[in-house]
Amino acid sequence: MEVKSSYLGTMIALATVAFGLIAAGAWNKFISDAIALFFKPGNGVLAELIYAVIITIIAIVVVQSLAKLAQKESEFSAKLGFAKKPPES
Repeated sequence: MEVKSSYLGTMIALATVAFGLIAAGAWNKFISDAIALFFKPGNGVLAELIYAVIITIIAIVVVQSLAKLAQKESEFSAKLGFAKKPPES
């Protein structure tokens, strides 16, 4: 039975990553097209710089938000006594 549950967990993780990559590709295309609306063709380097800055800002905001959420969840779990204890050596 253990093999089946670990197999299911692996399949869920793979599906999640696959859909995440598809969503990232869609956002990539959208942001690229949106930047292209404001810049003439031939301004490739400037448009790519702006794109890179936008993506970096989005990544920072998302990672910081997830870190804050994880911290709040950890504090909440600790208050309720659900926090996992580290294994004793």
